[in-house]
Amino acid sequence: MAELLLIILAYLIGSIPTSVWVSKYFFGVDIRDYGSGNAGATNTYRVLGSKWGTFVMIVDVLKGVIATSLFLLVPYYTHDEFERTNFMVGLGMAAIIGHIFPILADFKGGKGVATLFGMVIALQPIVAVCCVGVFLLVLFLTRFVSLSSILAGVAFAVFILFIWNEPEPLYRIFAVAVALMIILTHQKNINRLLKGTESKVPILKHRDRRKNKRKGQD
Repeated sequence: MAELLLIILAYLIGSIPTSVWVSKYFFGVDIRDYGSGNAGATNTYRVLGSKWGTFVMIVDVLKGVIATSLFLLVPYYTHDEFERTNFMVGLGMAAIIGHIFPILADFKGGKGVATLFGMVIALQPIVAVCCVGVFLLVLFLTRFVSLSSILAGVAFAVFILFIWNEPEPLYRIFAVAVALMIILTHQKNINRLLKGTESKVPILKHRDRRKNKRKGQD
């Protein structure tokens, strides 16, 4: 019974629509009506600026960390690593589902990447750092947040299945499910990437200016 209540609580934590509340309270608009229409940190960054985009991202990551750490409220799971990992995966998944389908925002949420990252931090911090490395490297090279998120999600599955070779079957299934989920929730982005119409985040513009300047001099 306690596990079920904590799963529900994890879902409710994930359902906190950070970007929607920020856009409505501070700007009087619904973030889902602008940009990509996504209630996530990336769209907040594009529409409301880096300050609020960063704030939304941090809160959404914390949702994953807090929800996944709810296992601490049941003493049994602090002593059994196998059962603890499985329960943490369940709690984290509930939070991610809550973020994507938030009951507090008409079931229209974000893509769950930031909350997923928070879950991975709680589960396995080293893997989380490696995924961040993949994300930042791809972002530096391409400035596509969507592509960075997709490849970081795929890298997560590779790390769990082959690098760390995790023994827990549920964790391995979860890793594959994460990669598939991120690919599925980014279908529109993938189509835009293939068409060459996906927007880039406004970072490293000085690098692009230098490249364009050199091309103009050639």
